[in-house]
Amino acid sequence: MNNDNNPNYEKTQRTVRPQMMQRESSLQRDDQPMQQQQLQQQASGKVCPFCGTINDPEAMFCYQCGQPIDKAVCPYCGAEMDPDADYCEVCHRYIKKDVCSFCGAHLSGHEAYCPECGSPQGGLICPTCHSLNEFAFCKKCGTALTEEARMLVKELQLNPDYQELMEIVQDYSKLENALPYNSERDIIREQANIKLRERVLTLLAKDEGVENPVVPKVESKRMTKEELEEQKAAKIRMLSTILDKLSVPVSASPAKARNYAMASKPVGVRLAWVCNYKHAMHSSPCGCAKPQMGGKWVVLGKNSTDEIKDDK
Repeated sequence: MNNDNNPNYEKTQRTVRPQMMQRESSLQRDDQPMQQQQLQQQASGKVCPFCGTINDPEAMFCYQCGQPIDKAVCPYCGAEMDPDADYCEVCHRYIKKDVCSFCGAHLSGHEAYCPECGSPQGGLICPTCHSLNEFAFCKKCGTALTEEARMLVKELQLNPDYQELMEIVQDYSKLENALPYNSERDIIREQANIKLRERVLTLLAKDEGVENPVVPKVESKRMTKEELEEQKAAKIRMLSTILDKLSVPVSASPAKARNYAMASKPVGVRLAWVCNYKHAMHSSPCGCAKPQMGGKWVVLGKNSTDEIKDDK
């Protein structure tokens, strides 16, 4: 049947079509704020490529599925890594060709030597342990390898906090090498030795004509194992407090952050570097992919079983 000549059909269309058009227009108007809100969220946040969840702009991992949001690939081993990282923690290689690993200066990518600090882009041989390094401090022995690194060490040595740190490190090293009493017999023997010393010195003085010789007393610095461990624990607490003061702040330059951390590392105590990037424990910031996020040295102690994550 031809509906074009049907008067009832025409009447129905005149009634229904305006209602449908009005309803579609209303739905479009309702969708506009939602679409605008989604666009605003996408502009202000990061969309997860795995599940589509919108995350905070600074998020590295999706809070919904846990997958990494931003991905980059190491040019040497193909491992996935953060795009802001300059060092691959899988194959342990520096990957930025346009940034000097020694001073952080910009490069075109074809220089043999950095125009800013003069360091060879192929690496420096440590004069102390003869290892090849791509950073300003030796990752094995901590030797300053560039002039900028040596100047930074001298500058930090004038810092009162660093000077106090080194004094505590020396005290702690003495405690580490101290020989405690192993038994009550050790205490009795040492007391007997002190008395024997006083007697011998007194007799020698009298032989030289001194009637009433005064022998200076020597106090024993030995202590029990419990006392020794208590003093060592107190020194570690003091070290931790000062290391917190010297912690590496957030920086725009990974090279500057590494150099400051290595320059502030005290010698004579076993330490590990805890980064703010993954809160992982490294032997040094040279093994961290993003030291510019900050971090600090922590005391491990002589017999610590804490696990160091990197560069093994």
